[in-house]
This record gives sequence, C-alpha cells and structure tokens, in this order.
Amino acid sequence: MTTYAFRLLNVFAESTFGGNPLCVFEDARGMDDATMQALALQFNLSETTFILPSEQASARVRIFTTGYEMRFAGHPTLGTAHVVRDLARTGDALTLEFAAGVVPVTAQADAWTFTAPHRGKPKTAPAGLPDADMASLLGLREQDLLMPPMWVDTGADQLLVPVRSVDAVRRANPDSARLGIWPQSSLGRKTAYVFAFDPEQPGRVLSRYFFTKQGGGVAEDPGTGSACANLGGWLLATGHALPAACAIDQGEAVGRPCRLRLAVDAEGAIRVGGRVLEIGRGTVTV
Repeated sequence: MTTYAFRLLNVFAESTFGGNPLCVFEDARGMDDATMQALALQFNLSETTFILPSEQASARVRIFTTGYEMRFAGHPTLGTAHVVRDLARTGDALTLEFAAGVVPVTAQADAWTFTAPHRGKPKTAPAGLPDADMASLLGLREQDLLMPPMWVDTGADQLLVPVRSVDAVRRANPDSARLGIWPQSSLGRKTAYVFAFDPEQPGRVLSRYFFTKQGGGVAEDPGTGSACANLGGWLLATGHALPAACAIDQGEAVGRPCRLRLAVDAEGAIRVGGRVLEIGRGTVTV
C-alpha cells in the first residue's frame, strides 16, 4: 500500500466556495494509468491532476476526468501550477508539460495566467450540423445565433456557439434526448461553449459550457479555461481587432460563479487567467 498526498483547490474563484473545484496529487510517481483513472472517479470532480517529474518543464502533468485522460485543460493548468510553485519553489513563473505541449504559467499572488499551447492561427472546423439543428439542440432558436457555431482548437477542440444576447446564454437548455446527433470532438467528446458579449458591460462576456456525461445526460462546467482559450482562438479566426481583452463570467447557472480573464495580443498569443484558492489537503492510501 502506498500513500499519496493531494490538495483541493478552487480555480477562477472570487470567493471561497466559488470557482471550479480541482484535486491535485502532489507526486504521482509509482501510479499506473488505472490508478489515476480510479482516483479521478473516486473524487468525482470534472478533472483531477497528477504531478510527475519533467525533463523539459517545471513539472509534467497528467489530467483525468472521471472517464478519460485529457491532453490539456485550463483550470487544471492554473490549479496545478499553484501547487507546483509551492512544492518546487519555482517562483511566479514556471512551465508545465502536458500531452498537448509545454505551457508557460505566471502568477501575481494567487492570480494565475497560462498561455495556450497553440501556434499561429487556431485550428477551426464547421460544427457539422445545420445552424437550426444546433440551436435546437441547445433549446435555442436559429435567430439566437450570432454566427454559425464552429470547432476551435487552441489545445483541446471544443464547439463554440456565439449567441446574440446574454439572455440567450441563460436560456440555453440542452436536449439530452437527442445526444445521438450532437457533433463530436476529435476525442469523441460532445460539448458546447455558449457565449455572448454583454452590450451593457463592454469587455464582459457571459458563457456556459455543456458536456455529455459518462452514462448519458448533459452536465454544465462552472469554469472552463480551455474553452476560454478557444474563445481567444475564435476572436482570431473571425478577424477581431487585436489586441483584445475581456472578462468572462461562467458558472452562474450551477451556483459556482467563476471569473476568467482572456487576453489576445497583437501577435495572436492567447492568455487565460483567474484566481486560485486552496481549501484543503489530505492523503489517500491505495
């Protein structure tokens, strides 16, 4: 039997019980893939991360959902960086190695920012479903769409659905009875990042992120850093003026308010940030 230490954190949190929860295992040496997957299922959070040594970064990180491993994800990046800084005494600038590549991360106190692992123009693709059908899957009307939905990949491909109003974001209600026709990502995931720019608050965006659950049904993620990075990719792909910056509110509908900060510089580098709060520590013996 081996004992492993873990930490619990809330990422993109503006208050103690806001943000997106994350479990980080401090040293995963000796764990096999099955154990990591089992621990992720045991904690039953959207993601659990496992820190390992790296020859090319401050640490190597593996990310598991309750059902599979991910190449990259946003809130696990920031939360894990917070732990690595404390364990390795790296200071406020460090790098993390993921399957998707090496990601630079910086901090100012408990506010962390990562640079998305992409180069040049982001990968994009059509949604693969007519606009009217895609809107209907989300409980919306075709006229609610600002532009056709598209897949965007700046580290993990997700379906971005721009709508005309924050009211449409709030009205979104995915139809779990029609998941069979929902477009799939390159990893077989069925997701939708629904967002709108708030005309009453320039520089503010309201978003919601839906994904299909293991075993069926649709769940909603409180704060999705990789999708926020893909929003930066969407700005690049649609010819938005650069540099660009905005604050994204997410998690309102699930009682876990999150604040994400997005910046895209004139060269197209995409940065996503938010606060990280540690709320607990413990050990697991397996």
